[in-house]
Amino acid sequence: MIANWVKEARTAAGLSGTALGARLALELGTDRGHTKANISHWENEKHSPNLKQLLAISRVTGCRLPAEILAPLGGGPAHDGGALPGLPGVTGLPNLLRVVAEGDDDAFVPIPMVKLRLSAGITGYRAEPEARDGGTLGMRRTWLERNQYSPSHLIAIYVKGESMEPSLYAGDIVVINTLDTKPVAGAVFAFNVEGEAVVKRLAREAAQWWLTSDNPDQRTYHRRLCQGDECIVIGRVVRKESDRI
Repeated sequence: MIANWVKEARTAAGLSGTALGARLALELGTDRGHTKANISHWENEKHSPNLKQLLAISRVTGCRLPAEILAPLGGGPAHDGGALPGLPGVTGLPNLLRVVAEGDDDAFVPIPMVKLRLSAGITGYRAEPEARDGGTLGMRRTWLERNQYSPSHLIAIYVKGESMEPSLYAGDIVVINTLDTKPVAGAVFAFNVEGEAVVKRLAREAAQWWLTSDNPDQRTYHRRLCQGDECIVIGRVVRKESDRI
C-alpha cells in the first residue's frame, strides 16, 4: 500500500524519482535517504519510508496521506473509533509513537500533535491528528528518560487564546502528560471544562481547587472553581515550545 501511494503521489505531481528526491532533500534539510535509488526501492517495496519521510512526500506532492497507511505504522486502528493503545480514553488517533525513525532521528521520539474533542462531564475524550507542522512534535529521548515520561501517554496541543500570557501565548505548543492528573497547586494542567479544552494554572484556597489564568487582566480572565464533572483533568503540562523569546 505504501509503495503504491508513493508512486501515485510522485506521478500525480509530475515528478521523476530524481526530482522527488531533490525536493525531499530541501523539505527535510538533508539528502540522506532521498536518492533516486531509494525512492525506487520505496516504490518496489524493497524498503519503506519512515513516517517523517511519508509526511514530507505528502507535503511536496500535495497528495493526502491516507489513514490506512498511518495506522499500521503505529500498530493502531485506522480511525475505526477504537481506543488508542496505551492511552486510555483517547480514540480516533493512530498510534504514531511506535514508529522507528532512521539515523539521527533515533535521538527523537515523535509525540502526536492533536486536536481534542471533548464532551461535558466525560472523563474520556477523542483526539484527532493536528495537520499543522507535520502532525508530530519530536522530543529528545534523553529528556523523556530523564523525566521518566512514558511517550505513549504524551500528547501535544496548540495553545488558544490569551488567558495564560505571558507564560503561554496563542500558537505555543504544550506537551501534556495524560498519566499525571493529580492536582498540584501552582502547576499547569489541561482540563475538560464543560466540554471545552482549556489550559490553566491550579490554585488551592479554602479547601477548594481553582482554575486561574496568568494574564494580569484578572477582570477579563477571572478564576473559576474546579469541581465535579464540570472540571476534569486531562493531564499536566510538562513542556512548552514557543517562538517567543
